[in-house]
Amino acid sequence: MRLLSGISLGQFIPGESFVHGLDPRCKIICTFLLLTGLFLASSPPDFALWGALLVAISLLSQIRLGLVLRSARPVLFLALITILLNIFWTPGHEIFRAGFLKITEEGLILSIRMGMRLFFLVVFAALLMMTTSPMSFSDGLERLLSPLAALGFPASEMAVMMTIALRFIPTLFEETDRILKAQISRGADFESGGLLKRARSFIPILIPLFVLVFQRAENLAVAMESRCYVPGRPRTRMCPLVWRRSDSAALIILFAFISALVALDRRFLRFLIR
Repeated sequence: MRLLSGISLGQFIPGESFVHGLDPRCKIICTFLLLTGLFLASSPPDFALWGALLVAISLLSQIRLGLVLRSARPVLFLALITILLNIFWTPGHEIFRAGFLKITEEGLILSIRMGMRLFFLVVFAALLMMTTSPMSFSDGLERLLSPLAALGFPASEMAVMMTIALRFIPTLFEETDRILKAQISRGADFESGGLLKRARSFIPILIPLFVLVFQRAENLAVAMESRCYVPGRPRTRMCPLVWRRSDSAALIILFAFISALVALDRRFLRFLIR
């Protein structure tokens, strides 16, 4: 039984593709452009083109599309709650009612938009982490935040903190899966019974999981101290970041594509209003 199989959120997949070879600063900026453009998308043709863009980036990164789509599994429950809240609590033209629950046309449209935005947001962020090593991501984020250091913003500490947090996501899933298998081999049952019973059966999982997490955090702190890490002090790098023409070309092409998507979406909405 594999309760946590197929979860790839936060996992780095080494490769030699075009996307892997881009500068991490370029990939971070492109991801923010993608996330910004997603919140401007609202029409079905627009989301279809976003899906085509996802397939194209997956092909360029040489990562299987199924693996990319599985990265959205951890947020399916959150997406379901978001969709239900928008369906039943958005005022507008009523199309269905069951007791005190009602579905409006505006709520149905809004729920679809929010669900699609959340899905694409997660998979594009997962693609960034799949094609960027934790060290490269930390260096790129630190370089992007370095102008804020003049204002007293701890750019280096923030980059290290985010990198460690993202690196621990797959580790946390692996430890949880290992504890679950150990408990199942001892006769634990996590599937039978009602929702409350199944929730109670997961309580014995939390204690060893927290112990392992704190042990790993302590080991990481000792390792960083033994390597003379001092927060805020400038660090040397074995592989300095170099911005190439391919990075500029990728950024320009993606910006033009997102701008075209936003313009197409606005024209489609005006056509519907007419």
